[in-house]
Amino acid sequence: MRAEFPGEEEQVALLECNLDDMTGEELGYILGRLFDAGALDVWFTPVFMKKNRPGVVLSVLCALEEAPRLRALILAETSTLGVRWQVFQREVAERKVVQVETPWGLVRCKLKMLEGHVVGAKPEFDDCARLAREQGIPLEEVLAEARKNCQAFLQ
Repeated sequence: MRAEFPGEEEQVALLECNLDDMTGEELGYILGRLFDAGALDVWFTPVFMKKNRPGVVLSVLCALEEAPRLRALILAETSTLGVRWQVFQREVAERKVVQVETPWGLVRCKLKMLEGHVVGAKPEFDDCARLAREQGIPLEEVLAEARKNCQAFLQ
C-alpha cells in the first residue's frame, strides 16, 4: 500500500537478478521498460560472476502491489532464469514542485519538505537543458540561475 501522507511508512519491494550475458543496449532497453511499467527506481551494480565473468545486478524498487507484474516483465525481457525479492519499509519526504523564473524561461523546482519546512530545493535538470538548447547558451548558466532561484525557498 502506497503512503498517502508525508512521513507515513509504506512497503516497497526490491526485485533483483544477476545478468552476465546481455549487451549494454539490451540493459538500457529493460531499464526503460521497467520505468515505463511503473518501477519507482531501477539501477545496475557491476559485479563479477562465476568464471570471473563481468555482469550486473539489476535492481528494481517498486510498490508492493506492482511486484508480481514487474517480476514477470524481468523474466520475459531479460536472460535471467530467476528473480529474487525482499520487502522493505520506507518513509518518503513530502515533495512539492514550484516554478521559478530565469531570464530564459520557467524552470520547475522540486522542493523537499520535512514537517512542513523546505529542507532542500533542486531545479529540474530537463527544464534547464531544454532552455540551454533553445537559447544557445551554456547549460551551466541556466543551472546556476535556476539553483539560485530555487534556493530562495530555503529561507
